[in-house]
Amino acid sequence: MIDDTLTDAELRMDAAVEHAQGEFAKIRTGRANPGLIADLPVEYYGAPTPLQQLAGVTAPEARMLVVTPYDRGAMKEIERAIQSSDLGLNPSNDGLVIRVIFPELTEERRRQFVKRAKERAEDGRIAVRNIRRHAKTEIDRLARDGDVSDDDAHRADKTLQDLTDRHVHRIDELLAHKETELLEI
Repeated sequence: MIDDTLTDAELRMDAAVEHAQGEFAKIRTGRANPGLIADLPVEYYGAPTPLQQLAGVTAPEARMLVVTPYDRGAMKEIERAIQSSDLGLNPSNDGLVIRVIFPELTEERRRQFVKRAKERAEDGRIAVRNIRRHAKTEIDRLARDGDVSDDDAHRADKTLQDLTDRHVHRIDELLAHKETELLEI
């Protein structure tokens, strides 16, 4: 039973780290990346819909994205969603595609992105710690009910803490990499 709890906790912690990594990918660097705008919510027939479901996004150049809507009727809404995002982008529409040119990053803007990356990292750490807390509660319940011995519960707590430390360290490594990527000119 303890092994199941630890395995479940590890899988959920892995998912939290992957989510944090995905959040870091959405923070832009000097290069255009389709992942930056793929999840932007676009108001489409009254419902918020991710951009990736409404259009194809490609990066033909290092500082440009091309958004090709599947439905030309959604072009204005896609353009509005990109403009209103906090990415500081100004799309241009030629009737067939939307071009998004990424301006050069200023030092101040880079610092803002680093700050945002640190917030995403803290969210990831909190998620990992919440998973740890949930698993620890389950282990304590098993020990209290007499399903496992106190020694096994203690060993499981140590293993759980090692898992937590390893996953938090992985998030910290991802953050350090993203900071370096953001601050290099």
